[in-house]
Amino acid sequence: MIVVFTGNGKGKTTAALGQAMRAMGQEKKVLMIQFIKGPWKSGEDYFPAKFKIPKPEFQIVKSGRGFVKILGDKLSFSAHQKAAAAGLKTAKRAVRSKKWDLIILDEINVAVGLKLVKAAEVLKIFRNFPEEKIAIFTGRGAPRSFIQKADLATEMKEIKHPFQKNKAVQKGFDF
Repeated sequence: MIVVFTGNGKGKTTAALGQAMRAMGQEKKVLMIQFIKGPWKSGEDYFPAKFKIPKPEFQIVKSGRGFVKILGDKLSFSAHQKAAAAGLKTAKRAVRSKKWDLIILDEINVAVGLKLVKAAEVLKIFRNFPEEKIAIFTGRGAPRSFIQKADLATEMKEIKHPFQKNKAVQKGFDF
């Protein structure tokens, strides 16, 4: 099954992490590969150690180098492309291994939109994906090809957000 969480509203990564929690509750193994998101730590990075979740059951692989061309990004575009390509290689190995029941490609939609990777490359990895396995693609601006391939696609629509009132990001909620 391929699932797409997209849209301009908050909650795409959070929804994927909720699915991860549900899967682990059923003794499934989960791999999250994060594109775009850089070396900084979010709550999900601390979760496995804090709750003593063994690495074979849940892993997060950071394959992003941070925001691209915004918020003071000083890296070359090719550095971001190389990081995204490494994330795709990780995904390809993960699919081939058949070890993971749920594979989350966090912010892959954004990586495609920024032309760090091609949608066709992503879909090729999941071409013969076993029916009993689940892949989740998150991020704003999901390509039409992802939505067409998806078994389930959900759009998060922003109705109201604290940022609209210039409120700062909140630890444990936004990251």
